[in-house]
Amino acid sequence: MEKIEVKYDNKIVKYFAYATVTWGIIGMLVGLIAALQLAFPDFFNDYLGFKYISFGRIRPLHTNAVIFAFVGNAIFTGVYYSLQRLLKTRMWSDKLSYINFWGWQLIIVSAVITLPMGFTSSKEYAELEWPIDIAITLLWVIFGWNMFATILVRRVKHLYVAIWFYIGTFVTVAVLHIFNSFEIPIHFMKSYSWYSGVQDALVQWWYGHNAVAFFLTTPFLGLMYYFVPKAANRPIYSYKLSIIHFWALIFLYIWAGPHHLLYSSLPDWAQSLGVVFSIMLIAPSWGGMLNGLLTLRGAWDKVRDSAILKFFVVALTAYGMATFEGPLLSLKNVNSITHFTDWIVAHVHVGGLGWNGMLIFGMMYYLFPKLFKVKLYSEALANTHFWIATLGILLWTIPMYWAGFSQGLMWQEFNPDGTLAYPDFLSTVTALKPFYIMRSLGGLIYISGVFLMAYNIYKTVKSGVFSKDEVVLIADTSNKHHNEKGEYWHKVIERKPVRLMVFSLIVIAIGGIVEIIPTMVVESNIQKITQVKPYTPLEIEGRDIYIREGCVGCHSQMIRPLRFETERYGEYSKAGEFVYDHPFLWGSKRTGPDLAREGGLRSDSWHYSHMIMPKEISPGSIMPAYPWLAEDDLNTSHIEKKIKVLQGLGVPYPKGFEKQAKTDLEKQALGIAENIVQDLSKKESTTTASDIANKELIALIAYLQRLGTDIKAVPATETDVETSIK
Repeated sequence: MEKIEVKYDNKIVKYFAYATVTWGIIGMLVGLIAALQLAFPDFFNDYLGFKYISFGRIRPLHTNAVIFAFVGNAIFTGVYYSLQRLLKTRMWSDKLSYINFWGWQLIIVSAVITLPMGFTSSKEYAELEWPIDIAITLLWVIFGWNMFATILVRRVKHLYVAIWFYIGTFVTVAVLHIFNSFEIPIHFMKSYSWYSGVQDALVQWWYGHNAVAFFLTTPFLGLMYYFVPKAANRPIYSYKLSIIHFWALIFLYIWAGPHHLLYSSLPDWAQSLGVVFSIMLIAPSWGGMLNGLLTLRGAWDKVRDSAILKFFVVALTAYGMATFEGPLLSLKNVNSITHFTDWIVAHVHVGGLGWNGMLIFGMMYYLFPKLFKVKLYSEALANTHFWIATLGILLWTIPMYWAGFSQGLMWQEFNPDGTLAYPDFLSTVTALKPFYIMRSLGGLIYISGVFLMAYNIYKTVKSGVFSKDEVVLIADTSNKHHNEKGEYWHKVIERKPVRLMVFSLIVIAIGGIVEIIPTMVVESNIQKITQVKPYTPLEIEGRDIYIREGCVGCHSQMIRPLRFETERYGEYSKAGEFVYDHPFLWGSKRTGPDLAREGGLRSDSWHYSHMIMPKEISPGSIMPAYPWLAEDDLNTSHIEKKIKVLQGLGVPYPKGFEKQAKTDLEKQALGIAENIVQDLSKKESTTTASDIANKELIALIAYLQRLGTDIKAVPATETDVETSIK
């Protein structure tokens, strides 16, 4: 058979690999700083803290840098390397490849700039504002176009299993990102979510859970199906198991998002669907893990000698643990203990540090010697990195599991007389400080291994020779296979990439359609409570500051219908309370107490002092201070546009209200300022109301004092509830 010369593009792989290592170090360093801020708040918050690196702003920077910069670049590295070799052809367009690379780095840099500045939508894993969302969409289309065009000009007939996962990833991430990013711009870096309240929460966690599924899982399963057999020099254990794994996984995963909202105001039927499909997810997830591990059957002696295979084995083990734990956490009796606690943080990092991190490290050690045609500089250093990384994972996650379990049980503990054993939330925070210190140590150890890897790679690169074009001779077999009687049914699908993509789209769309559309159009799903009114202009501005400072990262606004929560916080939250919330702010972690009923519990002056010096007001607190809020003037130049946008989204402000909004804002601000000054005057303060009335902190206090007051003002009755399409 005649051989054809093909030149694989190694340069694009090298670029993405360098970016992976670089952004990995940066993202993990930011995470380490955030961990240290909680472990040593007196030093890292009070002496090194200022607004651009406050915890609320750098936490989303850490998650975005790790997910989209470190993991994202690793996905492109592995896909661009494996796709060319599996299809036996160069990428369809070098130009699109490099647009993909430079465009993605530009998006990451924009995140690094905007998130510390406070430009955020507040949505978990989707914090970037609307111009960056549009750029992400365009870059993702460019990547998919280049990938799919390459598939169409392939020189093999069948598509290997890894490519199924690449196609499924491309299709699903596109759908998730586009639908979750529907937002109405206010100005260049500010927008309001098109959805409100319960619907916004459902769409967000439909996206949030499946961002984990289809950005952090399915592409890595594709990489696993390529790199594990290559590194072990053995075929994948079971072709039929890979078929079941792929189709079952992409069908079931998309339904599981509501398990993030158990005991919330989401309709019960949607919560139940999330639980059922989460439990079913164990089967395909463990099928993929076992397919990877059993590929090494009879070759475990290679694992003993190969650092690469060691990384892959621990990655698969971490994947198995995380995908067992996810369904476990979706059980309501478990969720009532673990939700909002550090257990969830540990769960996420088993996946991030173990599954994603260890697979990436193994892939880097595999790729660089191949790209530079030289042996790895030091196998011993690679093995040292493996043990350091494994130790770091254990020291990171075990304290957080312990902390989360302790936290959940302390919240729920009652005295014999029926009162809460720990009524002061702060007592549950101070008990966790030793665990936060241990977590920081684990993170420090883990990242030290990454520096070791960077050194090993540097020395490997220096001793090797790189060729941007890898020349190979291949046989073109793209037209050698035809449908044959008795052929396995899936072979037919594998030969038709367009059909495979369409089937994937249909399979992933079913779950989203069934869960989301009824919540949007069936009136009885969301009940509007007549006593709940829209926010005042000052409260709108305060809410936006709350979002900007990342307060939702530490405080929930969702009281679950559980006795220990209603005893601590008050009446449980109802769907009708959130119909005017664009975006929703239910939160996913309680580093601080829930704020759903915060309004009226404390004086304006208490909030004023607490935001400036939280540790003096609440001894033992790990909350950072926000002195700049008392110094920076409130920018009200966009309040008219905000009112108009909210009106367009269905918030019932009177016609022409935007014209008087600023006047109302100033009046309410002055009233709050006078309350504060009146209390401060008792402490011989010379501050006047006019000195502080135009400060950002006054707007934030207005918002905090509003939370839950509509419900508390007049007890809700059956006649107060009316249905609404919102």
